Amino acid sequence: MKRFIIALLLLLPTMGWAQIPDEEDIVRKIMDGTSPYYYTNLMMRYQNLERLSEEEYHYLYYGFAYHENYKPTATNVAVDDLYASMVGLNPDKPDQKQLDYIISVCNEAMLVDPFSPTTLNMLVFAYGAKGDKAKEEAYHRHMQGVLDTIMSSGDGRSEKYPMHIIMFSHAVDVVASMGINAKRAEIISRNVEYIPFVEPRRVPDGKIRGFYFDYSRVYRNKPDEVTFKKKRTWQFNNLGVREYK
Repeated sequence: MKRFIIALLLLLPTMGWAQIPDEEDIVRKIMDGTSPYYYTNLMMRYQNLERLSEEEYHYLYYGFAYHENYKPTATNVAVDDLYASMVGLNPDKPDQKQLDYIISVCNEAMLVDPFSPTTLNMLVFAYGAKGDKAKEEAYHRHMQGVLDTIMSSGDGRSEKYPMHIIMFSHAVDVVASMGINAKRAEIISRNVEYIPFVEPRRVPDGKIRGFYFDYSRVYRNKPDEVTFKKKRTWQFNNLGVREYK
């Protein structure tokens, strides 16, 4: 079912504006009430489905790591409900009540993770199926803005220049948005994980065998009892290892 959801991603990031996140710069600007990147105003505009610039998406996405609601290792129950709601859905002739439920569950999921490409993607699908062109296009802009922001933060081809994420699932979504089949992610350091491809991807200057992602914001904000393992797993109170799917 997740394969179906990810397949709805329509465009690849344009990479027109590149910037590695500068934490001091981000904190200074999102906390300054006179700044055009003041976080309260940015989030309000995002929630109101307004058009945002590439710079605004940058400060909005990475600024969330300093928001009180940022809990990157918290379980997002609504995401499981979202996948369950897709069971039996006919994408060509979706049931309207099912679409309304998907939208409701997506809105709940966004309270935990407002920038999930998967959730935004499902809102694109649901509103498009309902014939609401304005919201379909607005959520597609948001989805594209998030993907662009992550992919412009680094080329991901080396541990030195990783793409920066604020949630583990966002790395998976970035890779999936390119139509790439990937293996299980591997944590290679306190700050960086690596997602190897099933098959190398050919590029003009050679082959890419996987992408590196900086997950340092997740690490800095995890509870003390959560420890990460090398195959993208975590351990809670030493009660055993569970997989990050």
